[in-house]
Amino acid sequence: MYFILYKDTVNQWRWTLFASNSKKIANSGEAYWNKADCMAAINLVKGSGSAPVYER
Repeated sequence: MYFILYKDTVNQWRWTLFASNSKKIANSGEAYWNKADCMAAINLVKGSGSAPVYER
C-alpha cells in the first residue's frame, strides 16, 4: 500500500491511499491548508490498525 499526497484545484493538501494493485482504497475526505496537517492525518490512518470494527 502507498499514499499519494497532492494539492487539489484550490491549492489545498489531500491524500489518497492505494492498494498494492494501484486501486484506490481511501482518500482524505477533506482538504488541509497545511501540508503538516495532511501528513498528521496520514499518520492517524497508518496508526489505526488496532481500531475496533463495529457492524450495524
